[in-house]
Amino acid sequence: MADPGGWEALLERTGALLSGHFELSSGLHSPKYVQCARALEDPVDAEALARGIAESFADHEIDRVIAPPLGALLIGYEVARALGVAFTFPERDAEGRLLLRRGFSIAEGERILVVEDVITTGRTTREVLGLLAASGARIAGVAAIVDRSSEHMLNGLPIYALLRLEIPTFDPAACSLCEQRIPLTKPGSRTS
Repeated sequence: MADPGGWEALLERTGALLSGHFELSSGLHSPKYVQCARALEDPVDAEALARGIAESFADHEIDRVIAPPLGALLIGYEVARALGVAFTFPERDAEGRLLLRRGFSIAEGERILVVEDVITTGRTTREVLGLLAASGARIAGVAAIVDRSSEHMLNGLPIYALLRLEIPTFDPAACSLCEQRIPLTKPGSRTS
């Protein structure tokens, strides 16, 4: 695995680590935003990031990798490829719930690695963990390119990340960036 300082340099080099005033999918505001899609744009970088994650799980028994849409699909697939296991992804139904479609299924007892691009509040990752619990799967781990959460745990599981970033977030009503009238950008893919 590359030097941990190298991961942040890769994100900066690819334009995946942005500075400004951003509205996160949670509704909170932040002076930094991580857009991992930019880091995954070049297949060589995507493969390097995936191998970094896969190496940390090489001695775990993993049957399948699952990654939520949309941002984590590329890294999830690349991690599955590096581990030589199947890849699955859930999709949202008309009510916005995550479920398996396209004939995907998970067998009871299957060992699953959940892969994310960025974990901030963990809302989507918790949805995936709930879907897996309902199927009777065993969670082999939770991994991400970037963990910017405050607890570094989800549902009692530690988050393995190539890079942990301590980036402040603000309630919009008490946001110093808003007070400074710095233009707000909403770069995420979630509309609610």
